[in-house]
Amino acid sequence: MTTLYLVRHGETYDNANHVMQGQTPGELNENGIAQAESVSHQMANKEIDVFVSSDLHRSVQTCEIIAAPHHAQVEQIPLLRERDWGSFTGKYIPNLQNVKPEEWPEDIESIPRLKSRATNFLTYIKTTYPDKVVLAVGHGIINKAIQSVYYKKPMNEIKPMTNAEVRILIL
Repeated sequence: MTTLYLVRHGETYDNANHVMQGQTPGELNENGIAQAESVSHQMANKEIDVFVSSDLHRSVQTCEIIAAPHHAQVEQIPLLRERDWGSFTGKYIPNLQNVKPEEWPEDIESIPRLKSRATNFLTYIKTTYPDKVVLAVGHGIINKAIQSVYYKKPMNEIKPMTNAEVRILIL
């Protein structure tokens, strides 16, 4: 069995300003750094074999803070990138809330594609790190897709993760 600690990155400036980040790098704000440090303290005495992260800066930054007490390197995995929001990237989220999904631009990553990445990520972790404890820092929507695949439930039945929240999956 592989144990997966699934973590969402700490709060960013764009999170605080309600800006759709998508696959932009992002930067943790002071609160986000404090959130990552809190998870770091929470996980400091846990046996963790591997630390992995999305290759987007906000996740790498969070994972490096969490991994610091373990003196561990962070492996960057593009499969853990946030959903590609296409033309919605950089937009003010409250302005998008009344746009129906059938009116979304075609350049937004589809749910099937997102769930395929989530499946590939879980397969990668399970086969690359069998019987290991892995801490993975991703993003709100990809983490939701990972849990959707894991629990075999629709994404809308998965509770959203807050910044720096940790959930445990046994693979």
